[in-house]
Amino acid sequence: MHNSTATAARSRALSGDYRERLSPSLWALLSAAVAAPMVGLVFVPLDATVALLAGLGVATVLIVTLVASSPVVAVRDGELRVGRAHIPVALLGDLVALTGEEAKEARGPGLHRDAWHLLRPGVDGIVRAEIRDDRDPASEWVFSTRTPDRVVAAIRRAQRA
Repeated sequence: MHNSTATAARSRALSGDYRERLSPSLWALLSAAVAAPMVGLVFVPLDATVALLAGLGVATVLIVTLVASSPVVAVRDGELRVGRAHIPVALLGDLVALTGEEAKEARGPGLHRDAWHLLRPGVDGIVRAEIRDDRDPASEWVFSTRTPDRVVAAIRRAQRA
């Protein structure tokens, strides 16, 4: 069983498969958890048990919703998917992985007005991917990722396949 799992993982790595969920930052999850005592205070006059359950229920729903609705970056079956958007890797040109100050510049003043972007707070890395499709109004995709070098490598492997 272990051998087949390792073989499947190895074949995915060779084919360019990559998947990453851009989960909310710890601060965003903590902010959602703060809803529990606030909701609980509203229901304290009714009953302490009701207040506790309502607070925990609301906080749980908020946290699950934040995590479940967070976008996914994936390279699979010859396609780059970022959130709901997708494009064949054959239509991607120059790829640039950025971190630190370069990524900060790319998210701010360096962000082209005709670029499609999906940027997440708390995620430092950025990938810039040139679009080589005359019919596409976007000149490039700029998106957040925690491991920009791995995303670029996965796209390049998929382009060679």
